[in-house]
Amino acid sequence: MTKILGVVGSLRSRSHTRKLVALALEEAAAIGAETRLLNLEETPLPMFNPERRGADPVEQQVRELVVWADAFILGTPDYHGSMSGAMKNFLDFFWKEFTGKLFAYIVASHEKGLTVQDQLRTAVRQCYGWSLPYGIGFNGDAVFDGNDELIDEVVAERVRMLAHDLTVYGGLIHGQFLREIQNEPRAPGFARNFRP
Repeated sequence: MTKILGVVGSLRSRSHTRKLVALALEEAAAIGAETRLLNLEETPLPMFNPERRGADPVEQQVRELVVWADAFILGTPDYHGSMSGAMKNFLDFFWKEFTGKLFAYIVASHEKGLTVQDQLRTAVRQCYGWSLPYGIGFNGDAVFDGNDELIDEVVAERVRMLAHDLTVYGGLIHGQFLREIQNEPRAPGFARNFRP
């Protein structure tokens, strides 16, 4: 069973980003994934300081979730062509924990969010993580109605596709990574660099 952590970097109380990440997690759960949601508004990490790593109990709580996950959905608003500060701060705390895991991206944007998705892919690549070859960019005011119900079928279909692909390929990629670092000492792949 693939374990998927949705991470929401929007701090709005009525966040369309959070709503769409939650919908993607529901779709993943419906096809067999185990899912959890990390809402950085409700669970705020302290500002990353490399000299104080491990000192904060919230950091420890979040680290346990990150280690638990096989795959991630990162959701953030587009702020000036970049991810939110809360999302960047989250990414700053981890790297080894992301290795060999698959990531998907959901970006609330009036401009498709492509620049933000590229930045997320770059950050994850630097941590030796994998990314789906597509993401979801959406304008919340256009795809949700006044009751926060998703009304755009194109976006709904992309959410279903993302949930399926992350569930299937997240389990395959992380499972193979774990096999190579634990049971296949002669495997020539990149995972050999992370053997205990």
